[in-house]
Amino acid sequence: MNWSGLETLLSGVNKYSTVFGRVWLSMVFVFRVLVFVVAAQRVWGDESKDFVCNTRQPGCNNVCYDSTFPISHIRLWALQLIFVTCPSLLVVAHVKYREEKDKKYTAVHEGTHLYANPGKKRGGLWWTYLFSLIFKVAVDAFFLYILHHMYKGYDLPRLTKCSLDPCPNTVDCFISRPTEKKIFTFFMVVSSALCILMCICEIVYLIGKRILKYSMKPEAQRQQRKRLDPTLSSSQNLSSHKLRDSKMDTTAI
Repeated sequence: MNWSGLETLLSGVNKYSTVFGRVWLSMVFVFRVLVFVVAAQRVWGDESKDFVCNTRQPGCNNVCYDSTFPISHIRLWALQLIFVTCPSLLVVAHVKYREEKDKKYTAVHEGTHLYANPGKKRGGLWWTYLFSLIFKVAVDAFFLYILHHMYKGYDLPRLTKCSLDPCPNTVDCFISRPTEKKIFTFFMVVSSALCILMCICEIVYLIGKRILKYSMKPEAQRQQRKRLDPTLSSSQNLSSHKLRDSKMDTTAI
């Protein structure tokens, strides 16, 4: 899997993200992708080869292994990383769509821009960004639930008992390096939980900023109305504004 290509694509998300988004992206690559590529794949590389049961019955090892590891940790984490990073690519695609739309508008309207800043989170892009955060939280929480449900609290016991066919009786099976694998499992779980926390903080930040913006807008409009004297005509109001601006310029000089 070409993780470097994915990193190159997602690195462009930084300029469209908030501080929480940049921290989230750093955590994904340092604590999840890097650990996954460098260490986790090697730790789980022997899970099938060194899974041993105390029987020579043909097929018993395979059946017991499938019962103990219904889904490989490595493949589950790979799917999780793919799904959790896809929404960021959606944000980049939306910004590129805005940029192309702005180029076409500028070409037709002789230099006038449709968007002052295509990457600014307003309108549809704000909703796309918010949806991407909610999707990330949902994906990480869903995969954590799957891992918890299948492995009973993220546990990897040293000894598992299996009595499935074609095993002749209840046999003992042994997992290779269960303590090391358990440590890496908890590390990946904690990293996912921290990423969920960062996304929730960013959602609260975006919504809080939007609410604050709209709550301040009526106050700004009231202040604007107070500046206009209702006893004067529109032309007189305009001249008074010009006079006030000229006095401010003189003071500044």
